[in-house]
Amino acid sequence: MEQHIPDAIVECYETLAGQLTLPDEGDRHVLAAAIKGDAEILVTANLRHFPAPQLAPYGIEALHPDQFVLRLIERAPARVLAAARDHRQSLKYPPRSVDEYLAALEKLGLAGTVGALRPFAALLE
Repeated sequence: MEQHIPDAIVECYETLAGQLTLPDEGDRHVLAAAIKGDAEILVTANLRHFPAPQLAPYGIEALHPDQFVLRLIERAPARVLAAARDHRQSLKYPPRSVDEYLAALEKLGLAGTVGALRPFAALLE
């Protein structure tokens, strides 16, 4: 990840974590790293542990992965299709057909993403 996104590693967030309040104390480090990293979006399937009122003061919004990818599709559909195609093609053990790939995404909770990608299945070959 560091090769492609040089400032992806967030450090020195530990002190801040102790000052934050979330429903699950074990998630405070995640919010602290997001704050230190100047994140605008925190992508998590566990939305109830990151309520909007606790994130709003930091200008951070929690999004489910499906919502996040749908936003990416809205903003840059060609890039998302290319990334999905490249990802599917990189799967070797076992390889996945387009239908198998989309079924796997759906099983992971990305039903909206699959719905948006399915009309372009031929581009995922």
